[in-house]
Amino acid sequence: MSDHTPDPSTRRVVVTGLGAVTPLGLSVEAFWNALLRGESGARPIASFDASAFPTRFACEVQGFDPLVYFDRKQARHLDPFCHYAVAASDEALRDAALNPEAMEPGERERAGIIFGSGIGGFHTLQTQAREYFEHGARRISPFFIPMIIPNMAGGVLSIRYGFQGPNHAVVSACATGNHALAEGLSLIREGQADLILCGGSEASVSEMGIGGFNAMKALSTRNDSPETASRPFDVERDGFVLGDGAGALVLEEAGHALRRGARIYAELRAVGASADAYHMSAPHPEGRGIVLALGKALTEAGLAPETVDSINMHATSTPLGDESEAKAVRTFFGAHADRLTATSTKSMTGHLLGAAGAVEAIATVLSIVHGVVPPTINLTQQDPACDVNVAANEAVRRPVRVALNDAFGFGGHNTCAVFVAWE
Repeated sequence: MSDHTPDPSTRRVVVTGLGAVTPLGLSVEAFWNALLRGESGARPIASFDASAFPTRFACEVQGFDPLVYFDRKQARHLDPFCHYAVAASDEALRDAALNPEAMEPGERERAGIIFGSGIGGFHTLQTQAREYFEHGARRISPFFIPMIIPNMAGGVLSIRYGFQGPNHAVVSACATGNHALAEGLSLIREGQADLILCGGSEASVSEMGIGGFNAMKALSTRNDSPETASRPFDVERDGFVLGDGAGALVLEEAGHALRRGARIYAELRAVGASADAYHMSAPHPEGRGIVLALGKALTEAGLAPETVDSINMHATSTPLGDESEAKAVRTFFGAHADRLTATSTKSMTGHLLGAAGAVEAIATVLSIVHGVVPPTINLTQQDPACDVNVAANEAVRRPVRVALNDAFGFGGHNTCAVFVAWE
């Protein structure tokens, strides 16, 4: 059978490249090492004067220079969320030993990009609105619309690499990254592509971003101690910490990867998805939709719940969200919930919104590769309502063959990605 003959039952999908831009570092290596050390990326906001806001800290990307990736004109005509997407994707392709310039035209036609963002060009929207209200309609940039639309990351990446396969954006708030993986998985299994660059990017730490989430009372206000503000599962959690960044993963059909001698990190076996059908921003109190997503994911993967070794939970450090997800995990796994190791890397990165699922998928994959589950930091006193077996404050070294990555979004979107050790 050739690569071009669709047969979902035989086309396995593997991860061959990883790339990340995060508040913990500008590469996968820096990100992963900081996770294992239990470092927090939260600090007082440096990019604007936040003194008027109830929350005056965030997990900002530090030391990023777009001129490493673009000339000045190109950088000026792209929003930061696109800057981050390109940086993460460049690293992922290098990591996968893929050189787009060396690929044949037919190969580029079989390479696609599914890259999303929860919000898109938030910085551009804010600055252009200011230009209009202060100076009038003639000051609106001709690049305004291309710079704000969430699909532009995928468009820019396609132009940069010459990939002509399937290309579109997933926009499902904080479930975006996992939904992008689901789309990539399906396209490869169906034979529409041999390689898909998947990911999510977000740059929402801004006056309107902080102000909007403050208005919802969603953010922590622990201004006296930003580094301890993100505390999933803790009795004193008071909201999430907003963060910026991007994550990119190269998905390939396994035979395609093996024929070119690629290193395989893990297999993406399934992504389960569901809807709460409950509320615009609040989770279902019993985690009803999460239970559905977990069940769909493992059923599609052909795995029993007892095979799961670890789960990177969505847990954002909000009072309702953490409890709802913990209830769902306990409901679905029963006694096995005590044997799997749960964590929330958002305790260190903050919440990267549309980039969260992709960045956390990278951590999930690396937990399989290295046999270690990153810690949930700042867990001083675990809430009895969050009855899960958490890697509290220190990384847990253990064999990890099957690992899950949860990602949920406003609107009641639930996803669970299943990664399995490659055999």
